[in-house]
Amino acid sequence: MAISGGGVLRRALVRNRARMIGSSLLFCLHQFCETMVPVAIGIIVSRAVETGDVTAMLLSLVGLAALFVVLSFAYRIGARIIVVAIEREAHLLRVEVARTVLDPRGIDSDLSAGELLTVGTSDAEKTSWILDVVARSASATTALVVTAVALLVVDVPLGLAVVIGTPLLLLVLQWCAPVLTRAATASQTEIARVSGLATDLVGGVRPLRGIGGEGAAARRYVEASRRALDATLRLARGNSAYLGLSATVGSLLAAGVAGGAGYLALTGRLTLGELVTVVGLAQFLVEPLSSLSRLPGVTAVVRGSADRIATVLGASPLVDDVVTAVDTDGTGDARAADPRPTVREARLDLHALAHGSLRGVDLDVAPGEAVGVVAYRPADAESLVAVLSGQVPLDPSAGRVGVGGIDVRSLPLAEVRRTVLVEPHAADLFAGTVRTNIVTRAADDARLEAAVAASAVTDLIELHDAGLDHPVTDRGASLSGGQRQRVALARALAADPPILVLHDPTTAVDSVTEHAIADGIRTLRARPDRATVVVSTSPALLAVTDRVVVIDDGRVVARGTHRSLSTTDTTYRERVLR
Repeated sequence: MAISGGGVLRRALVRNRARMIGSSLLFCLHQFCETMVPVAIGIIVSRAVETGDVTAMLLSLVGLAALFVVLSFAYRIGARIIVVAIEREAHLLRVEVARTVLDPRGIDSDLSAGELLTVGTSDAEKTSWILDVVARSASATTALVVTAVALLVVDVPLGLAVVIGTPLLLLVLQWCAPVLTRAATASQTEIARVSGLATDLVGGVRPLRGIGGEGAAARRYVEASRRALDATLRLARGNSAYLGLSATVGSLLAAGVAGGAGYLALTGRLTLGELVTVVGLAQFLVEPLSSLSRLPGVTAVVRGSADRIATVLGASPLVDDVVTAVDTDGTGDARAADPRPTVREARLDLHALAHGSLRGVDLDVAPGEAVGVVAYRPADAESLVAVLSGQVPLDPSAGRVGVGGIDVRSLPLAEVRRTVLVEPHAADLFAGTVRTNIVTRAADDARLEAAVAASAVTDLIELHDAGLDHPVTDRGASLSGGQRQRVALARALAADPPILVLHDPTTAVDSVTEHAIADGIRTLRARPDRATVVVSTSPALLAVTDRVVVIDDGRVVARGTHRSLSTTDTTYRERVLR
């Protein structure tokens, strides 16, 4: 779905229109009362001070107090309404970005996890500022219009100075707005990139220390941070120049009005009360002009954030969740599939699969079977896992992936997700406890206990008094690599999907624990309604599979049991039993 930054902003205005209109009206009332203050003071001078009328003075003071009460409450209530609208819109945008990022179909975006986080937080907040921009634009415009009318009533040339000078000032400021928008967008993009890099580096700090890569990582971060700093300074310099120009021009306009009023008073064309009114209006004129001069800079930031949100919300899904007509029998006759097909058996079949480094892979996994997949090249394993996890779209030329005998292209995505679970090598854990990281779906105590035992998490929970309720920090940073891997494996086993795909689930555990895990997986998954695929070169895991399929250079090059391949295949023996 195509969406633009302007579309994001228009939608924000539409769905908050009631609050925005109410707040704008109250802000306009506030500015109207603010503008009338110097007018009221001028009237007081003319009708009470110059005449010495005490009654008129008292009545005037009561009226002036009422004016201040109205303007004060109008601003407070209007500000409260617009703040609620801003926070509500920011919340809705955060939820929309999170929903898009977490869509089971995935999104086709080049943004890193850290950049997506920035879009869903900082950019969502800045985009919601459009409501405040509109409300303050309306109030500043009201102030300028009322000021111009008041000056026209007092003296036509003074009023015309405001009527003509203000649009010219706004035209100059509008000419600068696109430059600020580009600078703001560049600054926000660089800041998001450095935030994403920081997120990645913090998450991988342990591996970096292990390979001694802290220095290279730090230099990379410094370079990215310097680019972000340069972009931010360019924006700051542009904003400073812009605000300096607008403040100078606005002040000159106000000074010109005040100076003209002084001259008219000296020549007798203005009374003392009128002079006070004009000078007060000229001084007040600086405030709305300053507000309008700042708004284009804020609008530039808002538009930059809205464009980034539109990039995420408008990103195409990686895979489609559409039931299509599929040629399932190879006759060339593509019939419309059942609109709600369901998988009835744990069967996985790949035919002529071509994706990434794979070039025509055939693989069949029957119900109740455990199959090991040995990929001599890591790229082949990654490509296979990416396809099975549904991270990539499949077209007819890429071969066929069948689940339960049904082409996945004719299955609803939810049905595929329910049937096939892929536990990646680099699994993520979340802040919480060991229990909450394992039980992500409904699982009874017996299944949880069996999954914990099969994945050797028992050793972990026995080390702590809290057991399964032992706290886990963000990304599992409080656990060792092997402990994180075992908890992730327990999560996959506890989910108990009909088809489970494990990618190198034991690379961070010792050999004794690995053998125990291999036996646990075999025992737990040895059921006629379950199928298991283990993508690994671990001899312990391959030994408990029913058979092994070997992939090299993108093709299947050998099949057999682990024992037979270890005996007859020299390459297999060198790669697996090394």
